[in-house]
Amino acid sequence: MGISDPFNMGAAMAPAAVSTIEAHFKDLEIEPDYYDLIATGDLGKVGHRIATDLLTEHGLIISPEKFTDCGLLIYGDSKQVFAGGSGCACSATVTYGHLLNRMKKGEFKRMLIIATGALLSPMSYQQKESIPCIAHAVSFEM
Repeated sequence: MGISDPFNMGAAMAPAAVSTIEAHFKDLEIEPDYYDLIATGDLGKVGHRIATDLLTEHGLIISPEKFTDCGLLIYGDSKQVFAGGSGCACSATVTYGHLLNRMKKGEFKRMLIIATGALLSPMSYQQKESIPCIAHAVSFEM
């Protein structure tokens, strides 16, 4: 998307998350309803909205009850947050602390977690280059 603003990391990373989600479903020949929960991290409010819109544009409709973001689960809507957390840290914290406990209780049988990251440097920012981003997916099944 050509995002070069380091204060808008959710928007920068959303396309990488969407690309990974699409590739996962295509490679395994499954649909989004295969999973009980699909969580990115950390796209935040703006990035999560962008990811939802991009998925819809690409024909992947995921219900809001199934599609969430680990940063949103940590920070919620009530707090004014000017910077989120690391995508990998948010994903790991929420997944291994909260979501796997919910899975143990039987609330979920299958989860897809997509940790996002960016290769941001002061030099690329100063040169107004877009921020290269990456996303890795891990599937949990019980």
